[in-house]
Amino acid sequence: MQRVAFKMKLKQGCQQEYVKRHSHLWSEIAELIKCSGIGDYSIFLDEETNVLFGVQKVSGNTSSQELGNIAVQQKWWDYMSDIMETNLDHSPVTVYLKEVFYLE
Repeated sequence: MQRVAFKMKLKQGCQQEYVKRHSHLWSEIAELIKCSGIGDYSIFLDEETNVLFGVQKVSGNTSSQELGNIAVQQKWWDYMSDIMETNLDHSPVTVYLKEVFYLE
């Protein structure tokens, strides 16, 4: 199992809406993530910069940001696109981060 970390960015003033939407995460999205071998998934927010930091454990080679070929994931990205920086397909602009230290 590998850990994957990445960052994304919220639009200004959208912090509360982001938290609200994730507190009501669609069951189809939760199921998709889990069935894709992704677990122990957290997203943190740097309130000063609006940068989101995601970390997840992945069994296999697919992180949650690579599920864009699945309809419900595309629908979720569309739903979130008004409050996040996105690519043309409404996927979040995602920057993968290199792990430089880990202590278990």
